[in-house]
Amino acid sequence: MAQNEKNSPMSKVKKAIIPAAGLGTRFLPATKTVPKEMLTIVDAPIIFYVVEEALNAGIEDIILIQGRGKSAIEDFFDTSYELEDKLAKDGKFQLLERLKRIRDMVNIISIRQKQPLGLGHAVLCGQTIIGNSPFAVLLGDEIMVPNSGGPNTTAQLCRLHEELNSSVVAVMEVPPSDVSKYGIADVVPYRDGVFKVQSFVEKPSKELSPSRWALPGRYVFESKIFEELKKGKPGALGEIQLTDSMNSLTQKQNFYASTFSAQRFDAGDKFGYLRANVELGLMNSELRKEFSKYLIEVGQRLQKETGNHS
Repeated sequence: MAQNEKNSPMSKVKKAIIPAAGLGTRFLPATKTVPKEMLTIVDAPIIFYVVEEALNAGIEDIILIQGRGKSAIEDFFDTSYELEDKLAKDGKFQLLERLKRIRDMVNIISIRQKQPLGLGHAVLCGQTIIGNSPFAVLLGDEIMVPNSGGPNTTAQLCRLHEELNSSVVAVMEVPPSDVSKYGIADVVPYRDGVFKVQSFVEKPSKELSPSRWALPGRYVFESKIFEELKKGKPGALGEIQLTDSMNSLTQKQNFYASTFSAQRFDAGDKFGYLRANVELGLMNSELRKEFSKYLIEVGQRLQKETGNHS
């Protein structure tokens, strides 16, 4: 049995970092004055879904790592009599209750990332609040919707961390053509749906990729990750890569990866953002019937147009 699997006190994960300091350049000019994380998916901003996932996983303290011009995110989760009154007058009671639940059940702590030095640096910015506790990291533009009412992805990782007393990340299998878009885990099977990680590599070519197991933006770390982040050196783009520090950690202690049971949407990408709106729109009980009818009509129209041009 590995050293960090021996009988030792296991702490429940109660803290999470949500990096939300990116510039949102893929959505310009919309994100010139509006943070990317505040763009709306159906009836709520992207960041709202991410914070809800953390709350539903039992997280009590959420640290938002924000850059300049991102105060709208913090303001959204603060008490706003005007916003709540407008939601009530518009009949959006479900959204109002969801917002109040977040405000009542989690502490939202905002930290400024003064320089855009990458994801690794953004996570390191949260150390003063995290301390020596294990913690989750949820990327602020990745939406995970649990399948069939099961536990969400962060909850799955937190449970696995408690069981194995080790850092653990979510992984998903991607086609060879897509490995260069992600951090990739080099893994060996541990048990069904769980792998032991041997190393990580950031955005490899498909020829050099050690696997097709990609990192979609959900992590649970032991606090020792901070020691590795402090040693991190900026790469070619002047950024401190989180995967570099994760890779260093795999050489010092057990590190695991797990598949997950959820639909994942990269809402920081234009196509992913559109997909999220369509799929979550279909999940909305108020919209489903009318929206489904509209999508069928669009599909029929596109089929005719394709047929006419074939």
